[in-house]
Amino acid sequence: MTLSPRMPDLAALEILLAVARAGTLSGAGREVGLTQQAVSARLAALESRTGVRLATRTTRGATLTAEGVVVAQWADRLLRLAEEVDTGLAALRSDSRSRLRVSASLTVAEHLLPSWLVALRADAARRGETPVRVVLTATNSDHVIEQVRDGSADLGFIEGVTVPAGLRSRVVARDSLVLVVTPDHDWSSIPVAELAATPLVTRESGSGTREVLTVALRDAGLEQVEPALELSTTAAVRAAVLAGAGPAVLSRLAITDDLAAGRLREVPVAGLSLERELRAIWTGPRTPPAGAVRILLSHIHS
Repeated sequence: MTLSPRMPDLAALEILLAVARAGTLSGAGREVGLTQQAVSARLAALESRTGVRLATRTTRGATLTAEGVVVAQWADRLLRLAEEVDTGLAALRSDSRSRLRVSASLTVAEHLLPSWLVALRADAARRGETPVRVVLTATNSDHVIEQVRDGSADLGFIEGVTVPAGLRSRVVARDSLVLVVTPDHDWSSIPVAELAATPLVTRESGSGTREVLTVALRDAGLEQVEPALELSTTAAVRAAVLAGAGPAVLSRLAITDDLAAGRLREVPVAGLSLERELRAIWTGPRTPPAGAVRILLSHIHS
């Protein structure tokens, strides 16, 4: 909808309402912080723009015409709505700095975000500010992308090998996947073809970890056989491997302690690279949105 050029602006309507309330140009001027002459000039400009005579000036004051009374009633409703919009926008601006909806892949949510959020709170405490309130959803990378795209998350963190189309991104960390077995397993190292032919304990389709392995094998001209078990969390995959369900390819971030303690053992795979980048994703301009999104990302260094 396009308004006509005769539609007055809000400031002019505020002058009209001040005249209606005060009954004099000088009284209206005191209310809005202008001189009597300035009020008179702006009222005349309003009448010229609208093409409607809105007030009658007398030596005793200013009286709205019948048309002016009707316009003042419209103006009152319009200005009340404008005030509501202005208040709502102020609340949204405040909320964008104080509350952040984050959707993150499980690897990021479990192993990286906690330290990032601690640093965020510590910085706010040093500045004497209220820390950003983060509402976190931990899910697989495909769901993270969906939530950022549909606006249910302000910021996402994903694994995987590709940048989602239509979204902005920034590398926030690097990780590698490793093939792990129990200490008594007979593998010491294996060729990539044997890995592809082995039923693994894996994450569900849509997880970044599974995508990285699938793409790496395809680049080598291979396809992974059907999994021995398909589980929805890294913790469940790790527990299944420890229970003897079979080998798995997991994030090094997720099994560092198990490798150090000897609960799991890494098996090198000849001819296969499983390095990967972990990314923040958002919608909109290339620069992260001002407010809580930018505040959090400023505390993350890849």
